[in-house]
Parts: sequence; structure tokens; C-alpha cells
Amino acid sequence: MRRLAAALSLVLCTSPAFAAMQTKPVEWKIGEETFSGVLVFDDVNAIKRPGLVMVPNWMGVTDNAIQHAKDIAGDSYVVLVADVYGKNLRPKNKDEAKAAVGKAYADGGATLRKRVSEAVAVLKAQDKTAPLNAAKIGALGFCFGGSTVLELARTGANLAGVVSFHGGLKAHLPSNGVKVNTSVLVLNGAADKSVPNEDIVAFEKEMDEAGADWQLVNYSGARHCFAEIENANNPPQDNCRYDERASKRSFAAMRGFFAERFGKRD
Repeated sequence: MRRLAAALSLVLCTSPAFAAMQTKPVEWKIGEETFSGVLVFDDVNAIKRPGLVMVPNWMGVTDNAIQHAKDIAGDSYVVLVADVYGKNLRPKNKDEAKAAVGKAYADGGATLRKRVSEAVAVLKAQDKTAPLNAAKIGALGFCFGGSTVLELARTGANLAGVVSFHGGLKAHLPSNGVKVNTSVLVLNGAADKSVPNEDIVAFEKEMDEAGADWQLVNYSGARHCFAEIENANNPPQDNCRYDERASKRSFAAMRGFFAERFGKRD
């Protein structure tokens, strides 16, 4: 009986219950500029799983962004919280964030596209240090990050899919006939004042002309930032405000989308 108890104790001590969510800093360079993101995954087992590049809102790589990545990763994905500003640019408030976004779009988004494309390459290269299937890669983003992953799609990148949560839809550069090769899911707040109807119409036309497989979901009453709980206490009149119903539905839509796009695990 004592041997059985000891054996059970050993099994319990080595079981997946003791697995933990890992957050590992990752740095890379584009030219002379250094970028610093965070790799997030559950080490519950060594089963290879799809990877997601997650571009945060305009505040960049923050504790809130890392928590979102943990919630998304679970034991299903390896997530790279991507830095598209540069290691030395970390906005401390909305004014600094607005300036950082303006700088990112200073050339119409060409530099931003290069940076998010490099983040995809960086994530793929983590397959030796994380349980990642580098052949199954997608991307998602929130607000500015949502706009950024749409820019990634506009490059013609071959990904499983991209998901934009309450991101802007405007194309800042001419398409030049580039085909959108990745499936696109846009999760939009129907009451978001920063995304007027004309932007939606133009986006749908753009996606059709690019031959994209696209979906756009409007959540009634939802405004900008609806999927980010850290905005729950914003003033009632604020256009940036968490919406519990829209948030739950949008995350369910994202999970269904990526489940379809990635299929079963290898």
C-alpha cells in the first residue's frame, strides 16, 4: 500500500496539472532597430500547436496585452505579442500612443507592413523553443493592432487567417493588384464612430477586388475597444468602451474561425 501511495504521489507531481503558462521575452532586429515582444504558451505538453502573432492596441506590449495573449493561448496556441514600435518606444499615455501610431503610418504603412511581416518570421522561428507548428500561423490584433494585421493581409502573406478586433479598415497604400491570400475576419462594433459606413463599404469592395475570403461581423451597440475589458470603466459617452456581450461573441467567433482555418492538430 505504501508503494502504491508513493507511486501515485510521483504521478501527480509529474502530471500536466503542474504545467504553467510561459511568458518569454523575444527580441529581434530589423536593420539597426531592436524590437521586443513576448512569447506566450502553456507548457502542459509538448504537442505542436498553431501559432498566432498578436498585435496589441496602440499602447503596445503591456501587461494587459500579455494577459489577453494568455487568455487566447490556453493550451491551443503559441502566441507572440508583437512589438511593431521598437524596443525603446513604449507609450505611457494616449497622447504618446497617438504619436507612435502616427509615426508607424508616416510612410503610409509600408514600414508597419515590414515590421508585422517580420514578427511572423520571428514567431515561426520559435518552433525549437516552444510547442509550435510553424506550418500553421495566423494573426490577430486589437484596435491599432487590428488595422495592422489587415495591413499584413494586404501584403499577400500566406497565413491561415487574420482577425481584426475593432480595428480601422482604411487601406493607406494602393493595392497594386496584390491578391489577399489569407482568410480575413473583421469583428466590428456597429456603434464605433471611428469606423464609418463608408469605410466598411470601401473595405468590402477592396477585399472583393483582391479575391479575398473575408467576413465582417457587426455587433449591435458595440463601440471601439469592445473586446478589451480594461476599458470597462471608461465614461459612458466614450467611444472606447468594453461591451461584455460583444466581447464574448467576438472571441467565440475568433476561436471558431481559427479552428476552421487550422483544422485538427497534427
